[in-house]
Amino acid sequence: MKINKLFKKVLILLRPFFIFKQEKEKQMTKPKYKRVLLKLSGESLMGKKGFGIDHNVVEFFAQEIKKVHDAGVELGIVIGGGNIYRGLSATDQGIDRVTGDQMGMLATLINSLALQNAIENQGVYSRLMSAIQMHEIAEPYIRRRAIRHLEKGRVVIFGAGTGHPYFSTDTAASLRAVEIEAEVIIKGTRVDGVFNEDPETNPQASMFENISYLDILKKNLKVMDLTAISLCRENSLPIVVFNMNKPDNLFNLAMGNQVGTMVNH
Repeated sequence: MKINKLFKKVLILLRPFFIFKQEKEKQMTKPKYKRVLLKLSGESLMGKKGFGIDHNVVEFFAQEIKKVHDAGVELGIVIGGGNIYRGLSATDQGIDRVTGDQMGMLATLINSLALQNAIENQGVYSRLMSAIQMHEIAEPYIRRRAIRHLEKGRVVIFGAGTGHPYFSTDTAASLRAVEIEAEVIIKGTRVDGVFNEDPETNPQASMFENISYLDILKKNLKVMDLTAISLCRENSLPIVVFNMNKPDNLFNLAMGNQVGTMVNH
């Protein structure tokens, strides 16, 4: 009996320590960002193919997205369509810019459907919202509905860019991020961050850990287009550029670890 009483007293004395330890563990596993906008290029879905969609790449992306979703991060996604059709190249084929951009919007929806299918195969609920009306395929984009989906823990994919020609999917990503009140845009690329030169052509290129919006514009670094960078700058929305092809990079970024390059003021 005396041993039991002593044991209980020890447990009572140690209880604050266990509570502190549990709180510390929760803080360590708590993501840095509550809501983020992930921008993926259409070319990233090609993998080693020269065109179209590589199933293995899409499946890998879906697995990485699931890790972030399971950590409690609300995730919106914008995908380009360059692996299928690029509106800017339409004029070289005798197609006017508006029609070419509309064809590019349809390409983004094809990519969005492929990613949505892969995400749901991972057991994660998702919604595809389109800036152009395609009721049988996707919900129309409505800002409040998109935010509600995110609050319910659904991954929301924004297809068809802004729905207007002359605007890139980079601009669409910036616009949607601002509209859904995302804390950051994370742009997944094939390289580790923002470099002073193209690292794929110059292995000696140096990477920035932090860089300002103005320096991006002054140095003409191909991070996002001018409209997208300006929109982020005006709304103080940071951008993180990172390598999406490395396992756990997306998760580590969401948890607040140093990954890629931070673009801000």
